[in-house]
Parts: sequence; C-alpha cells; structure tokens
Amino acid sequence: MLARRFSATALAMLSAAIFLSGPAAAQLAVSSNDNKVLNVQGVNTVVRNAQPDTVSVIDLGASPPRLVGEVKAPGSWASPPQSVAVSPNEAIALVTASTRLDPSDPEKTVPDDVVTVIDLKSSPPAVLATLHAGKGPSGVSINPAGTLALVANRNEGTVSVFAIDGRTVTPAGKVDLGDSNCTPSLPVFAPDGTRAFVTRNGDHKLSILAIDGTNVVYTKRDVSVNLRPYGIQIAPKGDFAFVANIGNGPTGGADTITIVDIAADPPRAIDSVSVGLIPEGIALSPDGRYLGVMIMNGSNLATASPFFRDYGLLKIMRVIGPRLTPVTEARIGHWCEGVAWSRDQRTVAVQCMNEKEIQLFDFDGKALRSRAAIKVNGGPAGMRTAERR
Repeated sequence: MLARRFSATALAMLSAAIFLSGPAAAQLAVSSNDNKVLNVQGVNTVVRNAQPDTVSVIDLGASPPRLVGEVKAPGSWASPPQSVAVSPNEAIALVTASTRLDPSDPEKTVPDDVVTVIDLKSSPPAVLATLHAGKGPSGVSINPAGTLALVANRNEGTVSVFAIDGRTVTPAGKVDLGDSNCTPSLPVFAPDGTRAFVTRNGDHKLSILAIDGTNVVYTKRDVSVNLRPYGIQIAPKGDFAFVANIGNGPTGGADTITIVDIAADPPRAIDSVSVGLIPEGIALSPDGRYLGVMIMNGSNLATASPFFRDYGLLKIMRVIGPRLTPVTEARIGHWCEGVAWSRDQRTVAVQCMNEKEIQLFDFDGKALRSRAAIKVNGGPAGMRTAERR
C-alpha cells in the first residue's frame, strides 16, 4: 500500500512538473484574409464569385506556432497591414474592411465602412459585433489600457473613435483631420495613452491627436515625414516613432523609414533610413530592441517588369535610441503584407498574399531561419498581436 501511495504521489508531482515546464502561454496573432482580390501579373484583380473573407487566429506561443481557429469576417488588402488590432488581454480583436465588392459591377470594389469585433475567448473564434466607422476604415489601434480604439478612415480624412468596455465596443465620435484627401492610414497610441499619431498617406504628414478619456481632438499639429507615410510604430518608452514611407509605388527606388522624436516639443523628424522598395509592414519587437520590416521588393509586379523580383524581403533592424542599423534579412514570398513578433522574440511571422500563408522564421538575435508556414483561407492582408509593454 505504501509503495502504491508513493507511486501515486510521485506521478502527481511529475505531472505538475511537466505542466509547469511545458509550452509557453498562448500568444495570439490575428490575421485578416482577403478572398476578393488576386494579384495577376502585377494587377490586383477582383475574383468572381469570391468566397467570404476570413480571420485566422494563430498561437505564436506554441512550438511550432499553430492555427487556433478561423471565422468569416470582412477585411481588405487596400489598407496598411495594421488593419487588425488585438486588445491587451487578448479578449477581442478589431478588424476593418476598407473595401467590398461593388454590387453593381462584380469586377470592381467600392469603399466599405465595417469594423468587426472578434471574440478571441470563444472556441472557435466568433463575431461579436459588426460596427460602422467612416468611409474606407483602414488602420486600427487599441490603447494600452484596452479602453479605446481609433480607426483611420482613408476615404474621408477622419478618424473614428470607439469606446471599449470588456468585450463591448461602441462608437464614441469622429475626428476630422481637416482635409478629406489626406488619406489617413494608421493611428497609433503613445504608451501613456494621452496622445495618438496618425499617418497621412495623401499629404506626407503625421498628425497628432490629444486624448482625454473618450474625448479625442486633432491638435492641428503635424510633422512632415517622407513620401507617403503608411505604417508606424512607437518605441516602448514613448520617445521615438518609426514611420514607414511607401514612396511613389513600384518604380524601383529605395523607400525609407523616418525616425520622429515625439518626446520633443514640438515633435519633429530627425532622421531617415533607406530600407528598400515599399516597406509595407513594420513591427517592433516586444522589448523595442528590433524592428521587423516587410519589404515588397517588386514581388507584386508583373514578371516582365524591370523592377520585378521573385521574392520579398523580411529585414530586421536593431533599434538603439533613434538609430536603426541592419541585423539580418531573409527572402519571403510575393505581395507580402504584415509582420508580427512572438512575445519571446524568437519567432517572426510574415503574411504573404500570393502564397496565402503565414511564413514563420526563428530569430536568435543574429540570423533568421525559415520554418514551416501556416496556410490560411484567403490572402493574408493585415496582422497584429496584443501590445503589452
């Protein structure tokens, strides 16, 4: 009897040890996948009788990362890759849809206004609510407290405000940026939540918003950056912003990332770094030491184009204060969009539209090593993880 008791006790202790030393806690990456459009020899072509768009939820904390679930929800490639936002507690995701199929012409798309709330606690993930923003909702971000969201409306020059209470999201106003043609692309919050910064793709500026609760005001203060700012990331200390400028399209030139000193009064651009042709998606590592940059590299062009390259590039830059220096790079697929980091910074995920997959890389601080990709239902066009800093 004593031996049996000892064996049972030992088994229980062993089980507990295995549990405690097991896989890291889940970390969710949410991918919005567009089924409406394919890239055909460099032309974004509407798909006839397209299947519904989808949202895929991926656990980056698992080894290897795995697909958790998928739900039908509208999205769009015609947005910055940060067209998804995940709440800090990973309870919900917000997914924007800037375009939809034209009901009067199946070969065209028209601006949409939909923001979908996804329940990430449900298994499988489920749609909680369908909300409406302005015309052409694109980039979206949730504040560090998880109580407020901002959505850039590219087709009307405004930013929609949404209040968040748990898993309930409600409209809370709209901010006019003063120019209906400024094509706001992505708003992001400062770490203290009292300011937000919005890239303006149409007039090459970065606008500053002041925030008090759900009251969001355009300060009418802008920072001039380089040609066609799109993506933006803010350092964990809130001292610098890194703005990806997608330039004048696929002309074979080298586009830039502008570093903005947002701790200065007033904020101002202080440097720019050339990174390659069209830095579509950017993401800071959780500790802010590395910046992942997805370079289109001509991979979305017709094969006959003199600027075509048969691969995109994932570049990793080291961040030291306001300075960016190259660390490593890896070839990726075609027409790639978003990039995301695992919490331990050992995994980097990249969306590739043509391949309809999330390509995964191991990162050891010096080099990238490719591993098996995750297939998704549609062209992955927007991706985010929760930002916990």
